[in-house]
Amino acid sequence: MENMKGVLLILAIVAVIALVIAATQRGGQARQQTSLDDAKAEAQRWYERLGGQVMNLSSEEPAARQALADAGERYNAAGGQLQSANSVRQFELARESALEGLQYVRAARLAMGLDPGPDLPPLSSAQGAGQITQAREVSVQGHSYKAAPQPGSDTPYYYPGGRVQGRPVPAGWYSTPVWKTALGAGAGVLGGMLIFDALFSPGFGDFGGGDFGGGDMAGGDMAGGDFGGGDLGGGDFGGDFDF
Repeated sequence: MENMKGVLLILAIVAVIALVIAATQRGGQARQQTSLDDAKAEAQRWYERLGGQVMNLSSEEPAARQALADAGERYNAAGGQLQSANSVRQFELARESALEGLQYVRAARLAMGLDPGPDLPPLSSAQGAGQITQAREVSVQGHSYKAAPQPGSDTPYYYPGGRVQGRPVPAGWYSTPVWKTALGAGAGVLGGMLIFDALFSPGFGDFGGGDFGGGDMAGGDMAGGDFGGGDLGGGDFGGDFDF
């Protein structure tokens, strides 16, 4: 009889433990589902807001037209991400794409002389990138590249800020979309790296007499041409970026 009571007690304890585990699992699953639903709703909200802007805005002004085209590209990207997303992280990426598109919309509205609208949440990809505060121009391998805080006929490409090849690229307007795979006519991988250094490095003046002036890369055009003491030797870009 005593043995039977002991067995029943053990079974009761096991049953209670099983119930606690099941309740904990259900609670965890419920929290995960809530987090997933919240992330989906947040991404969907910004995606729909972007869609409204993209559908209702148009401009013949080159800088605004280009920014709206980029906004439309991000809208399509966010839509594709939303359709395939099944995790919080994937919905967060869709939200980031939609917010990036809205940054392009704000830029387009500014270029059109319109109110840019309310501030947007910061882009996680642009953290620490800063923004251009003064117009600059540099020549790299015979090609001119410009960056400015405002749109212009020679700076029609907007970038909301981010990192390219590990380098912070500040938000602003550019003559060439150097953050994309094609870094400009005639600019290969090395040329692209040099463009980034020239445009974005606060210590750009060091290019005059360092490795590019007469050291490790003292050969060809880099020894006595654009990089030895010419266009990049004086360093038009002294670091006037708001990092």
